[in-house]
Amino acid sequence: MSLAEPVPETQTFPCPRCEAPATEAYYGPCTSCRAELRADQAGEARDVAVDYVPKMNVTPNAVASKD
Repeated sequence: MSLAEPVPETQTFPCPRCEAPATEAYYGPCTSCRAELRADQAGEARDVAVDYVPKMNVTPNAVASKD
């Protein structure tokens, strides 16, 4: 039984977005592309009011409503 080689902490690959060489821990956009995406796609947080009222034709489970 042989031991597997340890996984490297970083890997080098071309950025899938700008195709520049990137050295990152995980495959994906490079650091500069991630910063640009966050700046372009970020929005302000807002409160969303959800008023959910279940339909009246929904009946509870017989086991759940057992006394």
